[in-house]
Amino acid sequence: MAHPDEVKTLANAFTGMGVCEKSLVSILGKWDHDKKKSFRKGTPQFFVEDHRSFERWVDQHIEQLKREFLRFKTATVLWTMHPWERDARLLKDAILDGEKSNNVIIEIACTRTADELLGARRAYHSLYDRSIEEDVAIHVHGSARKLLLALVSAYRYEGPKVNEETAKSEAKTISEALKKTGGNPILDDNVVNILAIRSKLHIKAVFKHIQEDIQANASFIDTVECLTTPPTYFSKVLEAAMADGADENTREGLTRVVVTRADVDMKSIEEEYHSKYGVTLTQRIEATTNGNFKDILLTLIARGEETN
Repeated sequence: MAHPDEVKTLANAFTGMGVCEKSLVSILGKWDHDKKKSFRKGTPQFFVEDHRSFERWVDQHIEQLKREFLRFKTATVLWTMHPWERDARLLKDAILDGEKSNNVIIEIACTRTADELLGARRAYHSLYDRSIEEDVAIHVHGSARKLLLALVSAYRYEGPKVNEETAKSEAKTISEALKKTGGNPILDDNVVNILAIRSKLHIKAVFKHIQEDIQANASFIDTVECLTTPPTYFSKVLEAAMADGADENTREGLTRVVVTRADVDMKSIEEEYHSKYGVTLTQRIEATTNGNFKDILLTLIARGEETN
C-alpha cells in the first residue's frame, strides 16, 4: 500500500495552481502497481470507481491537471516574448474569449504607454494580417463595444499639462451620465470620448472633481482604475486569481499580471496588494501555487522589486 504521507503529499501536489513536479518524480517513480492502486482508491477527489471495477480519473480533473502542468510553460513562453507580441497575443485571446475577458482588453489598452499600445497594434498586424480594431468591432458585442474600440485605437498625450477647467467640466459630464444611464456611463458617447482621448493625468484630474461614490458597471470601473490607479486594478486581478473557486479565465490573471508587470510597476503593485489584503503578494503566491510555476512567479516578482 502507498504510505499515507505519500498519498497526502501527492494530493497536495495535484491541488492549487501549478503542479509540484519534484514530489511527483520522487514518489511516483518508485511505486509499484499496488501502491498506484492504493493511491487511486485513497483519493476519491481524483478517481471514481468504475462499474467494471477499476478506478478511473474524474474527467474534469484530467482537464484541470493538463492546465496546471501548462502554467509554467505558459509563463515561460510569455516572459520570453517581445512585449508587443505578448500583448498582441493576449489581446487576440481576450477578443475571442468574449465578454468575460473584456477586462484584459481594457487592461492592455489603458495600462500601456502610447508607444507600447501602438507597438502591440503593429505586432497584431504582423501576426494576424488584420487590426485589433477590426477584430474588436467584429467579435465584441454589447454596451462595451464602443468603449473598447475607442480604447484600443487611442494614442494618448503623455505630457504634464492638464486643463483644470476642462477637467471640471468633464467631471460634471461623467457625473450626469452616471445618473442618466443607471450606472452604465459607457452608453454615453461623451464619456467614451473622454476616457479614450484624454491623457492619464487629465483623467486623474477629472475624477478628483467627482465627489460622489461611483457605482458603475465593470468595464467603466476597470477603465478608470487602469488609467488612474493601475496598482489597485492589478491587485484586484491577482487576488481574484488566487481565490478559492476562481474559474480558469480568472486564474489566468495571475500569470498575465506577474509576467507583464515584472519590469514595470511590480513594486507598487506589491505595496498596494499588501495594504489592501493584509498579506504580502509573495506569501499569498507561496500559499496558493506549486512547483516550477510558483518558482517562476516568485523569481519575476523579486526581479520587479529590484528593477522598479
